[in-house]
Amino acid sequence: MKTSTSESKHGIQWTVRIQLDDLQFTDDLDILSHTQQQMQEKTTSVAAVSAAVGLNIYERKSKILQYNTTCNNRITLDREDLQNVKPLHIRTA
Repeated sequence: MKTSTSESKHGIQWTVRIQLDDLQFTDDLDILSHTQQQMQEKTTSVAAVSAAVGLNIYERKSKILQYNTTCNNRITLDREDLQNVKPLHIRTA
């Protein structure tokens, strides 16, 4: 993952000095970006780096969550549109 995001800074500003590009879990990866173009570039880059070491990203299991955006462009992987999911809104009392 570090290889695929190291060429540029396209994450979200987390603090004054820290930019967050991704969240990594055991068998999961969450990619963060401000723009659809940056998200598409990261998705393509992660897929290429993963394939180079024998790992596959399955389109059926990949989801796109857009928050606070008006962009309707789809993110694709191997020319397949990835599924958009709605943000979960948690109500507090």
